[in-house]
Formats: sequence, structure tokens, C-alpha cells
Amino acid sequence: MSAGPPAESAGTTAAPQDPLAIVRTRGYLAVLVIAALLGVPISAAAFGFLALVSELQSLVYDDLPKALGFGATPDWWAIPLLVIAGVLVALTIRHLPGGGGHKPAEGLKTGGAPSVAALPGVAIAALASLSLGVVLGPEAPLIALGGGLAVGAVRLLKRDAPPSAVAVIGAAGSFAAISELLGSPLVGAFLLMEATGLGGPMMGVVLVPGLLSAGVGSLTFTGLGSWTGLGTFSLALTHVPPADRPTLGEFAWAILAGALAALLGEAIRRASLALQGLVDRHRLPLTVLMGVAIGVIALLFAVITGRPATGVLFSGQEALGSLLADSATNTGATLIVLLGCKALAYCASMSAFRGGPIFPALFLGAAGGLALSHLPGLGTTAGFAIGVGAMAVAILKLPMTSVLLASLLLGAEGLDVMPLVIVAVVVAYVGTLRLARRPAGPHGAGPHGAGPHGAGPHGAGPQPATPAV
Repeated sequence: MSAGPPAESAGTTAAPQDPLAIVRTRGYLAVLVIAALLGVPISAAAFGFLALVSELQSLVYDDLPKALGFGATPDWWAIPLLVIAGVLVALTIRHLPGGGGHKPAEGLKTGGAPSVAALPGVAIAALASLSLGVVLGPEAPLIALGGGLAVGAVRLLKRDAPPSAVAVIGAAGSFAAISELLGSPLVGAFLLMEATGLGGPMMGVVLVPGLLSAGVGSLTFTGLGSWTGLGTFSLALTHVPPADRPTLGEFAWAILAGALAALLGEAIRRASLALQGLVDRHRLPLTVLMGVAIGVIALLFAVITGRPATGVLFSGQEALGSLLADSATNTGATLIVLLGCKALAYCASMSAFRGGPIFPALFLGAAGGLALSHLPGLGTTAGFAIGVGAMAVAILKLPMTSVLLASLLLGAEGLDVMPLVIVAVVVAYVGTLRLARRPAGPHGAGPHGAGPHGAGPHGAGPQPATPAV
């Protein structure tokens, strides 16, 4: 891998690159080999991280209460645990490099892998948040950890590697880390591709190393899941009710679901950003307060519905399957209370803790869609699908990824409801963009022409550069 041509000066136009010429070079083959080799240890590290989170959740919410003499986990149990989470996360953000990783209230950021020095802080903040009941997912920490490990490995092996090649290999590390998390390496690849804004004739050149690393990572996840008996920690549904072909009435419901998701998503985003500003100024006390708020909201849900408080806690990834399977036993009122409590806890979590925004958004969409399915003219599976897709795009602003997530999650039934999902996603996406506050700066752009929060497209960081080979 040799260094690329000197950067163009400001105001000049770079010569167009020939994708075919780049792919034929030895340097590009070296990038592919490195991406494949790094896919194994990085995906193994991601698997270990997810296994550790799962074991810690079971330890503190199941084993510890029993060891202390409780017959079942008390509904108030989460409050002291979330206080501990608040202290750990606040101290990590304040004292360790990297600030504990990206802020989930600012969207899913996928560019700019953290330095190796920042990785311990990212891991600790994520473990404390996810293990102790915070309403966030593991995808954002895994993306950061995978990219950071890949970049660190390249820097260790070849200190003079060109920055463009390092960026591509770092992106491939992120692909490997989430290769099985979303149910398919294809969904993870689309997520990262869409979030970083890859496009044009060079898209394939940059994307292929990531796809290769994701494929290797998926095989590694599957092998480790079988060997350990822990499973792959992949998003999956075990029971999906059959879906009929879409009706005209269901298309009307899809339009309504998209509009409602845009309103809810924008309300969550604005509230979490406003709270984040307060928390940043008083990190320790307000992070602890946000933890207490999450625990109290979960307790209120348990008191109102008679269901376990854990229904509100955590990312919602594992609860999606039971939510759909038990849809007949959940009344519309219960689902609405669950939706409201989960949304409030999600908002508090994003404002102060560290994790990803995807899985709670999917859970909120599922609860809302199932609540709508109790009304005439909307099937259970169709309601679930349009809710998941609409809420995913309302939070992530990634329409293609949202359609794939909602459709592939349902397996064969997803093909039948995909037209409804597309309608709901388009309505929610357009509604979200129209409701979003215009960022400060000339022509509605942030500093230096960036998008909201100084990020790239869709709240992502800088795009991976074309590998200089």
C-alpha cells in the first residue's frame, strides 16, 4: 500500500479515479487480505463483548436478587443499579480519553474510528450502561470498538500506511463487529454504507473490503455461538404470524403510522438533546439523576400494568420476539403504556449514557404498530412491520436500512408486507426531515458545511476515503 497522490489544494478539482485501475493494483489486494484477516479477531472480540453484557445482565437482575433472598426480582431493583451505572458512566466520560464514545442523542455516528487510547473508555461506558438496564443498544459501541481495533492493528503492523487505506480498513473492522448483530451481515453493511454516505463509482471499491470482513465476521459469530452454546446474539424472531397480501386499508394505516412515528421520533430527539445539554454541564449528578428517572419510569410501568419492570429496561432486542409472539395477550392499553414508558426511558438514556439508538427505536415501533393492529383493518404482522420501519427511520434517518430491517426481520412474511413498510418509511422519513430544526449556519448547514451536530450525512462522521493503493 503506497501513499496516494498529494491532497488537492482548496478550490481545485481532484481528477476522477478509475475504480477498475484501483482494484487491479497489488495494494488493493493487500487491503482485502488485511480486512479478511482482521475480521476474525474483531468479530470474536465483538462476540465476547455481547456475551459479557448478557452474562452481567443475568447476574445483576436474576442471580443477585435470589442470592439476597428475594423470591423474584423486585420492581424497584433497577433504581440502585442505574444509580451505579450513572456514577460509572459519568466518571468514565469525565476522566478517560474519548468521552466514553459518541453521544446517542446525536444520532448514529459511524465515521472516524476512535484512537486505541479511547477504546477502554468506550468499552467501560457501554458495559456499565447496557448491563445495568439503560435503554440503549450495543451497535454504536461495537462499531467504534471494531473500527478502533482495526485501525490500531494497521498502525501497529505498518506505521506508514496511507490514511485512506487505514480509513477503509477501520470501516471494515466496524463491518465485522456488527456482522450478525442485526440479523444479517447484509443489513449491517447497508447500515454502515448508508450512514457514511457512500456513493458514486468508487462505492464498490470502498465497500468490498467491508463486505468481506462482515462475511468473515458472520462465520466467526456463527462458529463461536455454536461452540459456546450462547447463540450469535443476532436480531431474530422465532414466531411470526402469517401475513396476507396488503389491503387498501393497511396502506392507509401505513401512512398514519409513518406520520405518528415522525412526530414521536422528533419529540424524542429534541427532548434528549435538550437534556444532554444540561447533563454535559453537570455530568455526575445529572447522569445519576437520569439513571434514577429510568428506574422510576420502569417501576411505574410495573405498577400500572402488573408486568415486570424489565419490560421497559434494556435495548429491547431480546424482547422483540416475545412482544410479537404474545401480541394476543397484550391489550392496546398495555401497549400504549409500554410505548410511553419506553420512550421516556429511551430519551433519558440517550441524554446521559452511552450506547446505540437502533434497538430501542425498533422496540418502540413494534409496540406502536402492534397497538395500531388492535384497531380494525390492520393485521398483527403488518402492524409490527410498519411500526418497526417507520420508527427506525424516524430515529436513524436511514430509509434503505429501515426497510431492510423491518422486512428481513420477518423472514418470508416480510416479503408480503414490504410494500406497506416502504410506504410507512417514506412518510416517516419525509415527515422527520420536515419537522427537524434547521441547523445554524449559512444555508442551513452546521459549522464548515457539516450536517447537524457537525457530523456528516445522517449524523455520521467523515466518509471512509478511497484506499490509496
